[in-house]
Amino acid sequence: MTAPSRPARPVFDPEALPVEAADDDLPAVVPARLTPDGLRARFEQNLPWEQETREVRWRETGDPRVAAVLVPLVVRDGGLSVMLTQRTAHLNDHAGQVSFPGGRHEPGDATTTATALREAQEEVGLDPSRVEVLGALPEYLTGTGFRVTPVVGLVHPPFSVTADTFEVAEIFEVPLRFLMDPKNHEVRVLKWEGGERRFFAMPYPRGVAGGQYFIWGATAGMLRNFYRFLAA
Repeated sequence: MTAPSRPARPVFDPEALPVEAADDDLPAVVPARLTPDGLRARFEQNLPWEQETREVRWRETGDPRVAAVLVPLVVRDGGLSVMLTQRTAHLNDHAGQVSFPGGRHEPGDATTTATALREAQEEVGLDPSRVEVLGALPEYLTGTGFRVTPVVGLVHPPFSVTADTFEVAEIFEVPLRFLMDPKNHEVRVLKWEGGERRFFAMPYPRGVAGGQYFIWGATAGMLRNFYRFLAA
């Protein structure tokens, strides 16, 4: 039997799409929660919260593939930052996009946490011994057919990173306080074949280099859920 094909998607530039009104009425996460102790306490609490419901993703056929990513929160003197990667342009999945280190679950991985730590070591050379795992967010279903578990961990210096040049074009960091402020969360809209698709984007300036890191899609969606979790 021939497997059903996935629905075709349009080719589009996400940065060129229109932006809906921002959530100006939502508060930023309180600074005390954006600290190592604040995050440890939040993951120990059982506070009710709801995942983001605004984002609309492509419908896929077949069973999603199991995957995990590490949400690496680097402990810096000026506050926590989120380590992200810019993927290389030739990859089959999420080529050129900003992503967390991560990938598919392998048979040798005992848990999704093991998957996230292994993938982070393979992609950016991050030693798992430098990561203090805090917990995980709910699974996130991507439009490319992955069921992703975001594993959140503190990365304690000293550590070093080296990009796997096949998968990773660049490694960079963004302040956690920037990403946890909904004033920096855009909703982009794609109109296609009589319907609409919405997704989050969080553009971050490159500084002296000019331009911006365009954080969007699944990575921005998982960060938005992290915001919902911390703001509860």
